[in-house]
Amino acid sequence: MSGLSKDSNSAVRWSRAERLRALKRFVSRKAIAMALRRSATPHRYCKMLPRWFVVWFVISIGLFCRDSYRQIFRWLLKYDPHRGTPGRSTFCVARQSVGVAPLWRLSREVIQLLANPDTPHAFYAGMRLMSVDGFVVDVADTPENEHTFGRPGGGRSPGAFPQVRVVCLCEVGTHLLWRFVIKPKRCGEPSMARYLTRFLAENMLLLWDRGFLSYSLVKAVKARKAQLLARVKKDFLFKPIRRLSDGSFLAKMYPSSRHRERDADGILVRIIEYTLDDPGRSGSGERHRLLTTLLDAHKHPAKRLILLYHSRWEEEITIDEFKTHERERPVLRSQTPAGVVQEIYGLLLGHFIIRKLMFIASQLAACAPRDLSFTNTLKILRCRLPEVRRSAPLRSRWLNTLLAEISKERLEPRRNRINPRVIKRKLSYWPKKQQKHRKFPQPTKSFRRSIVILE
Repeated sequence: MSGLSKDSNSAVRWSRAERLRALKRFVSRKAIAMALRRSATPHRYCKMLPRWFVVWFVISIGLFCRDSYRQIFRWLLKYDPHRGTPGRSTFCVARQSVGVAPLWRLSREVIQLLANPDTPHAFYAGMRLMSVDGFVVDVADTPENEHTFGRPGGGRSPGAFPQVRVVCLCEVGTHLLWRFVIKPKRCGEPSMARYLTRFLAENMLLLWDRGFLSYSLVKAVKARKAQLLARVKKDFLFKPIRRLSDGSFLAKMYPSSRHRERDADGILVRIIEYTLDDPGRSGSGERHRLLTTLLDAHKHPAKRLILLYHSRWEEEITIDEFKTHERERPVLRSQTPAGVVQEIYGLLLGHFIIRKLMFIASQLAACAPRDLSFTNTLKILRCRLPEVRRSAPLRSRWLNTLLAEISKERLEPRRNRINPRVIKRKLSYWPKKQQKHRKFPQPTKSFRRSIVILE
């Protein structure tokens, strides 16, 4: 394993060689230093890699998911003949020396809401559109990860990999994953969403799917003086109190049937019922219901809210950006629970950098942030990062060129189409992996020594 030079000029070479300065406009060195200073860590320091650089390295793992540690290191630092490239174990020790807390604090400090009232598709009636949803991430199949996070159940056997559940509060207009909770697979999305309600503000309109709807969550949203627009399950009972001019009606939501019988602790809500008459559209002919705390039918007509609710799918697209296009790896590379959480924070910070670049580029192009290509922006950043120059004027010119290139990556207008929820590949005929296969007997001899000639 090669190491880094430890002479007195090493710090000078670090400052001259790093390519990260171009992105410090989004994640500043000061913010990283503050996060490290406020986060006490029990791990020993890795003297070969500065801790501030390791934080950037973890973020870069999310930007260059398919590359090895050593290659990512070379992407971030220009070649210096006096400095070697650390080995993989050195990077692992360096990541342990930083821990999870600095990345958590950094995400809270750095990731801020982007949209302003002029941002297309970001506001409705002066309220910022927010959405909450969750997803799971496959992590390395190690005993530590399985014990901490658990693995999903299955019809034939437990799932292939342990999984982490992530629930995010997303800014709809910019696809920004603003606040998030990371928990083991066994934790439910509604209970995790309850934590995220503390970040809601009075000028926010929250959208969520029917799986999140509950009395306690609606009450939590109301307590923050935010507004809600949510889909309703079929088994929820709402008795009309008063019909409104647009066909919707006012009703009360109760914590239980006993409370309904006594008319106790009810929350006044508005219910919108509708169906679709297009046979080629999913859900056609079925009865759909929305619940909202926007009670004025004149200011907020039912049809307008129905159209608005479907912007909740912007978070589904955002999750696809995160899981499919940015992450690229089917399974996270970290072998320990702390490393997994740290890696996810790095991915989320990387997603913020991409989305911040896209937001600025959309202002240059006078278009909505969602009209630019996330995939192409990520590819452009990966290609252009090694071109960063040393001087500040050249770095500024590099950033302007980068933003101009991103602003040209306009997406085609969305087509009026849907796709069925099916898969193209059928299940493999190979037997399913069982518990007995996880500690499969390993060879004790070399192949040459194990050969026995039969006479």
